[in-house]
Amino acid sequence: MKIKIHLLSIIFLTTFIESENILEIYNEALKNDPTYKAAEYSFLADKEILVQGRAALLPSISINGSTICNEYYQNKKLQQEYNSFSSSANISQPLFRLDTWFQFRQSKSLKNAAEAEFAFEQQNLILRTAELYFGVLRQIDNLSAALSEEKAIKQQLDQAQQRYEVGLSAITGVQEAQLAYDLSRASRINNEGALFSAKEALNALLGREIFSLDELGENLIVTEPSPNSKEKWVEIALKNNYQLKASQMRKQAARNNARGAASGHLPKINIVGSKSESETNQFNFEGINIDGQGIPVPEITGRRNYAIQFSMPIFQGGAVNSRRKQAYAQYNEADENALFAERKVIQEVRSQYSNVLTLVANVTAQKQAVVSAKSALEATQVGYKVGTRNVVDLLQSEKNLYAAEKNLANAKYDYILANLRLGLASGTLEPSDILNINNLLK
Repeated sequence: MKIKIHLLSIIFLTTFIESENILEIYNEALKNDPTYKAAEYSFLADKEILVQGRAALLPSISINGSTICNEYYQNKKLQQEYNSFSSSANISQPLFRLDTWFQFRQSKSLKNAAEAEFAFEQQNLILRTAELYFGVLRQIDNLSAALSEEKAIKQQLDQAQQRYEVGLSAITGVQEAQLAYDLSRASRINNEGALFSAKEALNALLGREIFSLDELGENLIVTEPSPNSKEKWVEIALKNNYQLKASQMRKQAARNNARGAASGHLPKINIVGSKSESETNQFNFEGINIDGQGIPVPEITGRRNYAIQFSMPIFQGGAVNSRRKQAYAQYNEADENALFAERKVIQEVRSQYSNVLTLVANVTAQKQAVVSAKSALEATQVGYKVGTRNVVDLLQSEKNLYAAEKNLANAKYDYILANLRLGLASGTLEPSDILNINNLLK
C-alpha cells in the first residue's frame, strides 16, 4: 500500500490506495482496449483470404440429392403413383487457370499485409498505453506544482499583509502578492481540469476508472540511442517497420491482381467429372394388386461423365481489357503508397532520433536548472528576511523552482516516450520495453 495523490471530484486527496503500474495497465489493455481488439478481429478475418485463395486451386466436389412423390389423376381418380429418387456427385479441378493462380498469390500478399498491420497495432498499443499513463503522471506533477505554488504564494500574501499592517511595507507589496495568488489559483484550476481529462483518456483505454498509479522513480538514466547513428536507425526501420512492410505487401497483392486481370485473355482449362443415379418406384394399378395397392416396378438409371473443359474469351464487350487497365492503375496507386510509406518512415525515424538526442540534453539541463532554482530561492529567502529583497523577488524565486521541477518531470516523460516512438518507427518496439519502464516506477 502506498500513499498516492488521488483525484476525487477534481479534488486531490491523500489516501491509501493500492496503486497500479504500467505493466498491469498494459496487460489489461491487451484484453479490453476496443481499438486493439478490433485490429485483432480484423487480422483474424483477413487471414481467411489465403484459405479462400488456395481453395480456388483445389478440387471442387459437390453432391446433390432429391426425392419426388408423383401422383397422376384422371377425372379426380388416382390412376398412378410413384416415387423418384436421384443423386449426383460432381468434381472439378482447375488445370490451366492463370487468373486463379495470381489470385492465390494475391491472397498470400494480403494475408502477409494483415499480419504486418496487426503487428504494428501490437506495437502501437505499447506506445498508446505509455502515452496515456505518463499523460496522467504529467498532469499529477503539474497539479502538484500548482498546489505547492498556490500554498506558498498564499503564505507570502499573508506575510505581506502583516508587514503592511505594521508599516514595514507599502500596499503595493500586498497588491502584487494578491495578483500572484489569484493567478496561481487560476493555474491550479486549469491543471485540475487537465488531470481529469488525462484520467478519462486512460479510463477509456481500459473501460474502468483508474484511481492511483505508480510514479516515476529517480533511477532513470538518460542515454543516447544505440546505435548512435541516424542512418543506422533508418536502415533498421526499412527492414522492420511494420507499416512499411504492410504497404509493400499490398503493392505485391496489387501487382498479382493486375497480372491476374491481364490473364483474362488467356484460355481456361478444367477437368470435370460427374456421376448421377436415379430410381423410380412406380405403382401400376392395372397390374396385380396386393391389399388394394399396386406392385412397385423399380427403374434405376445412372450416368457418368468425364471431360476436359476449354474456354477462351473472344469478345466480352471490352470488359476484360477494362479490368486489366483498372488493375494496373490500382497497382500504380499501391506503388506510390509504398513509396510514400517509405519516405514517411525515414522522416519519422530521423525526427525521433534527433528528438531523443535533444531530450537527453534537456533532461541534463533541467536537472541543473532545479539545482540552480533551489539555490536562488534559498538566497532570496535570506535576503527577504534581512530586507534586501522584496516580496516580488521571493514570489518569483518560488515560481522559478516550481517551474524547474515541473519542467524536469516533463522532460523525463518526453524522453521515455521519444524512445518508444523511435522504437515504433523502427519496428523494434517490444513488450519487454514496457517491462523496462515498469522497473523505473516506484
